[in-house]
Amino acid sequence: MRALVTGASGFLGGALVRRLVHADRHDVAILVRRTSNLDGLREVQGQVRVITGDLGDRESLDRAAAGVDVVFHSAARVDERGTRDQFWAENVRATERLLAAARHGGASRFVFISSPSALMARDGGDQVGIDESAAFPARYLNHYCESKAAAERSVLAANAPGFSTCALRPRAIWGVGDRSGPIARLLDRAAAGSLPDLSFGREVYASLCHVENIVEACLLAADSPNVGGKPYFIADAEQTSVWEFLGRVIAELGYAPPAPVLDRRLVGLLVAMIESLRRIPYLAERWSPPLSRYTVAVMTRTGTYDTAAATRDFGYKPVMDREAGMSALLEWVRARAELPEKAH
Repeated sequence: MRALVTGASGFLGGALVRRLVHADRHDVAILVRRTSNLDGLREVQGQVRVITGDLGDRESLDRAAAGVDVVFHSAARVDERGTRDQFWAENVRATERLLAAARHGGASRFVFISSPSALMARDGGDQVGIDESAAFPARYLNHYCESKAAAERSVLAANAPGFSTCALRPRAIWGVGDRSGPIARLLDRAAAGSLPDLSFGREVYASLCHVENIVEACLLAADSPNVGGKPYFIADAEQTSVWEFLGRVIAELGYAPPAPVLDRRLVGLLVAMIESLRRIPYLAERWSPPLSRYTVAVMTRTGTYDTAAATRDFGYKPVMDREAGMSALLEWVRARAELPEKAH
């Protein structure tokens, strides 16, 4: 099977490329920028076709998608830094261009990495055990949520005879090799002694997703005849108490615990000020805020998801459990040459 992977220089994309190569039944191509850091693919780089280009360039997309059987679209703008136009260009229009190139190139399957964030409402609350029947909100939490939802709708609407599309929705992908994802960013802040406790004194649960579990789901979905035009939640078997999970990892690494619980009203005022400043395009393009409406929502709202549809339609079962994944993650973080300095 000839496969194209976008986002291969990232955490999930890199893990997917390595798995495809090791499966030894795929001819793998990756679309990367000239500036992309491919260190994470060093062990398999000689076994993949590297196509230099950009999701904003139709010609490079046509080259990348020519003759492929399946496209795995993992690339996205995920940092909160950016204007609405930037998010729309990189997450929506780029996806629509890639869909067109995939169809033109003869692909029969398009697997899109979406996110449960696409269902997060601006003024919403907990989402407990929801399934794929949950509707998109009327008002989105931020540009990322809005653009992922729009891209997902485009992907699912493109499903047609001979061109099967689906969207997978993992949340907070974690595991060995993560240097920039949400868990990694939280640990970096803990190492610097700047991680605030945003629990507001309540339990917050999440369906996290280990990187090996979403990679497994990608491969299963690519082979299934049952996924056309459908979204799927993908998650670990265990539901996670967010602050307990972070506390355990932080303690194991010897970092300072999160700062005392902050006052909800004070946080609300700070976030309102920050969000007002981020309406200025110059700041929106250049500033990743220490707090945001999205950050607070992710850390204070329960989000747990029912993966029964993925199990039913393509046999999804988590291949990595919490304890094994945690042990490997802690070992990897300790062994990293670039391990952040502990806070004093």
